[in-house]
Amino acid sequence: MSVDSPPVRRLADWNHDRLVSLAETHGTPLYVLDPERVRENYRRIAAAFPDAHVMYAAKAHTGRAVLSALTAAGVDIECAARGELQRAIDAGADPDSLQYTAVNPPAADLEYAADLASDHPGLTITAGAVDTFDRLAALGYDGRVAMRVNPGIGTGHHEDVATGKDAKFGIPAERVAAVADDLRGRFDLVGVHAHIGSGVLRGDLEDHCRAIARVADLAREAGAEDLEFVDVGGGFGVPYREDEPPLDIAAVGERVRAAVGDLPARLALEPGRFVVADAELILTRVNTVKKAASTVVGVDASLATLVRPAMFGSYHPVRNVSAPDRETAPVSVGGPCCTSADVFCTDRSVARPQRGDLLAIGMAGAYGYELASQFHSQPRPAEVAVDGETDRVVRRRETLEDVTRVERTN
Repeated sequence: MSVDSPPVRRLADWNHDRLVSLAETHGTPLYVLDPERVRENYRRIAAAFPDAHVMYAAKAHTGRAVLSALTAAGVDIECAARGELQRAIDAGADPDSLQYTAVNPPAADLEYAADLASDHPGLTITAGAVDTFDRLAALGYDGRVAMRVNPGIGTGHHEDVATGKDAKFGIPAERVAAVADDLRGRFDLVGVHAHIGSGVLRGDLEDHCRAIARVADLAREAGAEDLEFVDVGGGFGVPYREDEPPLDIAAVGERVRAAVGDLPARLALEPGRFVVADAELILTRVNTVKKAASTVVGVDASLATLVRPAMFGSYHPVRNVSAPDRETAPVSVGGPCCTSADVFCTDRSVARPQRGDLLAIGMAGAYGYELASQFHSQPRPAEVAVDGETDRVVRRRETLEDVTRVERTN
């Protein structure tokens, strides 16, 4: 597909017969990934920012199938941890093209990045604390760095992702100029970086652009004429709810460029959620239907499969793949974990599920498998990539032996 493909992929847009076949072949719960949709979404946002350096924020989904699809298309990767750096390289990324954004980095992470940069001097290390830069200097590192700044403004779908106003992230605004001067004496300062928040939709866009304008001003205070780039992060949202309109990403590009204004440094962005959210779903099988105060539908997926509803109160669409045209009824869908938090939806109108039906949980590509766990000693699910008419297992289903493999018995 081209950049003219639909701006958001809904559950109804997936081939239901194909999903049924996948569940029968590979079992449930099952993550189903469409790598071509990943590429489409990247092309769409890159087209909206034709003069910018658009990377992919690996933390949204570090699966090899995602990273390989993007690196093969020439996309650079932004990494937030040592493991992400290694996984990007394993997927084909050029280490000289990587950007490592350190947030309170463990010693092993910082040492790994500094050592990697000694052989690949194009790698850029971004940090948001003078203490981190001091640790880099103590390691003998004097290469490319970017300074993460805190604009004091945060936006996004939840307060826990409004990073632009969180003191954990970035150099305080009033210290930016002085810290920039200090860094130029010790490193090759090539950029200023900020991440404002995550899941930004139309209602958040004004604040988001106001924060970006503040980041541009801080870059000027840091001496933008001597910088290669000003990185304003990602954060562009995807409408998880069916009645939410998608961002007009071309218009967003115009607004962001206006907010940045005239800067000698190149604009850089690092979308994650926008690229992968609607490119993956979860298939889960109904095992219990119980009439109580409301109809409770039990499935074999759980918060160990997808934790976002429990962690953030996030909305994920749910669709009955087996019988999408059956009459609807308000149902609550939950998994097998022994906690009230293990619920995907409450009193949601869904084509009335019956035991054995296959349900799909949508918008699972961003921070879905990334946050999957082995809670209740549940093996993590398989992941299948569908490319055209073919499908392949890109992550096998864990076994109970996998769950206990790292334990010692004596």
